[in-house]
Amino acid sequence: MRKLFEVLSIVILAVNVTLVAQNNPKIPKGWLSAGNKPSEFEMGLDRSVFQNGNSSAYLKSKAPKENEFGTLMQIISGDNYIGKRLRLTGYIKSEEVKGWGGMWMRIDGASDKQLGFDNMLDRAIKGTTDWKKYEIVLDIPTGCKDIAYGVLLGGKGEIWFDNMKMEEVDKNIPVTNMLKESAYPMQPINLDLEE
Repeated sequence: MRKLFEVLSIVILAVNVTLVAQNNPKIPKGWLSAGNKPSEFEMGLDRSVFQNGNSSAYLKSKAPKENEFGTLMQIISGDNYIGKRLRLTGYIKSEEVKGWGGMWMRIDGASDKQLGFDNMLDRAIKGTTDWKKYEIVLDIPTGCKDIAYGVLLGGKGEIWFDNMKMEEVDKNIPVTNMLKESAYPMQPINLDLEE
């Protein structure tokens, strides 16, 4: 199980996941199906299970191997969000998730550099759960080119998600960024050796 977490954490960081053409009428408008093996997951709208309203989106495994995942996602330009702190929220329900599931958000810079990332690995959704609200909070730094986000399912099971929301929040709301800060200072320190 730990191997699955490590593989999915690394793979979802990669920009080059497989995007499936948006010609599937089952996929919700504005969303893309993707993952390292999206063909091993059924994805679409469910009009019989929803948190609020008339439908939710779902991901259901077919016969994935341990390190395979699927995601429904969107990618937007970062231009309108530079310097802001964004919170992605949504409601997720799960059934017999043997791997893990969760929301994710990634901040991409030039040359595929990752500027921010959270896939809920440290608070993964497993087993069978009722509707619960989840959130991810990331800063959008200078150099952000685009913002990718969605819901993923790794391994066996099924998850539904509904009522996603992206909003700017105050800087006093803590970030959930899983990327480690640089171990080096941003500028020289104590060059005159007087401290």
